[in-house]
Amino acid sequence: MGDERVEAMEIDGQQRQEVAAAVPDGFNADYLRIYYGKLFPYGDFFKWLAYGNDAKHPGCDQSYIGRRELSFTLENDIYLRFQSFDSAAELETSIKEKCPFKIDIGPVYSVDPAKRHAYAQSGNNVFVPVERELIFDIDISDYDDVRYCCSGADTCLDCWPLMTIVIKILDTSLRGDFGFNHILWVYSGRRGVHCWVCDSRARKLSNEQRSAIADYFRVYKGGENSLKKVSLTGPVLHPFLARSYTDVLKCFFEDKLLHSQQLFASEERCQKILELIPDENVASELHDKWQGNRRSSISKEDVNAARWEQLKTTLQSGKHKTQGLRRCVEEIVFSYTYPRLDMEVSKHMNHLLKAPFCIHPKTGRVCVPIDPNNCEDFDPTAVPTLSQLLGELNAAGMQIDSENDWERTSLEKYIRFFRTSFLQPMLKACKEELETAYSAKLQQSKNTLSW
Repeated sequence: MGDERVEAMEIDGQQRQEVAAAVPDGFNADYLRIYYGKLFPYGDFFKWLAYGNDAKHPGCDQSYIGRRELSFTLENDIYLRFQSFDSAAELETSIKEKCPFKIDIGPVYSVDPAKRHAYAQSGNNVFVPVERELIFDIDISDYDDVRYCCSGADTCLDCWPLMTIVIKILDTSLRGDFGFNHILWVYSGRRGVHCWVCDSRARKLSNEQRSAIADYFRVYKGGENSLKKVSLTGPVLHPFLARSYTDVLKCFFEDKLLHSQQLFASEERCQKILELIPDENVASELHDKWQGNRRSSISKEDVNAARWEQLKTTLQSGKHKTQGLRRCVEEIVFSYTYPRLDMEVSKHMNHLLKAPFCIHPKTGRVCVPIDPNNCEDFDPTAVPTLSQLLGELNAAGMQIDSENDWERTSLEKYIRFFRTSFLQPMLKACKEELETAYSAKLQQSKNTLSW
């Protein structure tokens, strides 16, 4: 980093406020070095990935953390895969030295990934993934056919609630239907959310079991070209889907999405919804009604709600009950609101996923944890950026080697949440499991000896 910047950051008190405002927006290696030097929560990050195996307890697996793959993407897309670290200090030294633009977390392997070649020469296929969080990756760009405010990687406060719905539906089900407790939701830094299910039961799932869980959540099955992407078959909805519909999706669709995305505001958008109705006569009946509406005095504000009500009345009226249209209203709501998962990420143990507290190079935003209990309050546009954090450090004054510099920045609430709401309860559970397993092992060896 240039000398001027270092001096600028460490000048005396009178000028600090000016400097705070003077960190230009953006993302670069110089900024990143300061972030890794002063703000990245190495201790908490390492403790998470060690799952209690970094303690002194005799039941700890001392090799555990050293078998975890971390992948670094350096400047100019240089990939360093199969990095592994035995201690938080070693991890910290390597990150500060290499200054990765992106850090991805892979599985825990049967052997240290950095030594995989030595094992490969022995002829036994011993280098295999043995543990991995159950992960979900959801990108808002996969919703481009149902949002009209943004497209691609862009998001705004009109379409971001689609991600909030993902968190509500999946979090409730992962806890209620599957009994998982230690779930970390993270903003991807740009266009989506990542979910890490960290219970030991989740980490030990086979690929087949992961696929089964991913399929449990799978409703949205459409390819690019299929018009109807959601088919809700069977006489009644699965209890999980019924609950999702009544508790979350229906209200969100009618109270928010209809209006924020103006779903019926143009001929083209109406047509898109009509195409989801399998009976052409019903579709054209509605189309004619809406054409009539255009000449009436329905305001633009109300046109979405009015047309939706007409659609519901038409589809749910007695005369259409026999035509397989009973489900159509639900199918439309699911098509527009239900979580769209990247299935492959969840199904296979060896997928890499971006680490929390990385900085997204395109937006400069930190990949911060999201509280699932207050996810509707999460605003991606308010997430701290790299330049903002450096400005806050300047304003607070650069204390040399201060222990917790992050406490003086807007990163503080996110690190605290990670630590108190996710990390501490999870480590407590890990410790209990470790002690139970160790006691059982001792008991077993006692029994064997006495026999």
